[in-house]
Amino acid sequence: MEFLPEKIDNYAGEHTAAESALLANLSRETHLKIMVPRMLSGHIQGRFLSMISHMLKPKYIIEIGTYTGYSALCMAEGLHPDGKIITIDNNEELKDILDAHMNASEFANQIDFRLGAALDIIPMLPNDIDLVFIDADKPNYSNYFDAVIDKMRPGGFILADNVLWSGKVTEEIKTNDKSTIAINAFNKKVHADPRVENVLIPIRDGIMALRKL
Repeated sequence: MEFLPEKIDNYAGEHTAAESALLANLSRETHLKIMVPRMLSGHIQGRFLSMISHMLKPKYIIEIGTYTGYSALCMAEGLHPDGKIITIDNNEELKDILDAHMNASEFANQIDFRLGAALDIIPMLPNDIDLVFIDADKPNYSNYFDAVIDKMRPGGFILADNVLWSGKVTEEIKTNDKSTIAINAFNKKVHADPRVENVLIPIRDGIMALRKL
């Protein structure tokens, strides 16, 4: 399924800064070798993540859901010179493609990949997080938010991907559709949370941007 009409998506891509050769190669390899390549952030969303990171100049990023590493590499572009990104995923099968491209990046020494369950790893991480990107299993989105919000500095940002869930959140939700139920619950939860200011941005499959107050 395409997230936007093809002509609009193409036009947007043509008028968005180009991705690096490393990212283009990673995207190509992901589409050739990995199942469900649509999980990749891709060109336009990747440039958006890079721009947000450049705006914030974060010293400390947490990513929940690495996949093949495209989004981590994009956010690493805007890191403070002394900054780091800790990216977490529990899929060991993707580690070879992930390692190859991260090791080839100029930001390799600033990227820390953690293999395991995010809800086990996050409590052991330091506080004062500047930026969080949530892009993992949808039923745990609210749990991930709860795990990071008190560890973030005031003014820090959380970005959560796929919050439109191919438009399913706007339709009647089936009782057995756990992912859509969870995404809808997450959207309502953070919208009502007085600790954050939020805007749902219809980029690709939807990004919820949250600023900790």
